[in-house]
Amino acid sequence: MNARALAGIGTVVVAVVIGAAFVVDGSDGNEAATAGIALDDATPTTIAVPDLPDRGPHPELVDLAGWLQSDVTSLEELEGKVVAVQFWTFGCSNCKATLPHMSELYQRYGSQGFEIVGVHAPEFSYEADEANIVAAAADLGVTWPIALDPTKRTFHLWQEGPTAHWPRIYLLDRDGHIRYDHIGEGRYDQIDAAVEALLAEPA
Repeated sequence: MNARALAGIGTVVVAVVIGAAFVVDGSDGNEAATAGIALDDATPTTIAVPDLPDRGPHPELVDLAGWLQSDVTSLEELEGKVVAVQFWTFGCSNCKATLPHMSELYQRYGSQGFEIVGVHAPEFSYEADEANIVAAAADLGVTWPIALDPTKRTFHLWQEGPTAHWPRIYLLDRDGHIRYDHIGEGRYDQIDAAVEALLAEPA
């Protein structure tokens, strides 16, 4: 094989390797795209606001066993605020992976009319023990209100159908209507953009 042919193969290999660096994906495309842009600090990054259709009033919170870290006893008491309702359980690794981002949201927007309600719906019996939930919240840095849903009645009421998910986040506007819904990890930039857009809407 002559030198010109070898050089051509080398160029193709380099191109494939470089291309692969921008194809590798994590939990969703937003992180991958942002990672590629972040290599050039001079390039501004803009996250498009996701569609925020009005899905109507949120379902009720039913058969709760109480609340932790809050005097709130219902979502109705939070109307006038933008609220993130997250279904989670402390033994779920995917849930735990989202908590640093939830903490960032709380710190960034908590003083601007934003609240989080973590609906704790246990998968296993040890996760239903209130003392274990309190200890886990402290260990994991969960400082926002926690609604206790040990029978998972609320968990299944909000997630009708054959499958319900941990974690799942709903964003409610100031009128208590569901405007955003995301299952699983990721899309953190999109969630940020959605919270900002809902906070910017007139009260």
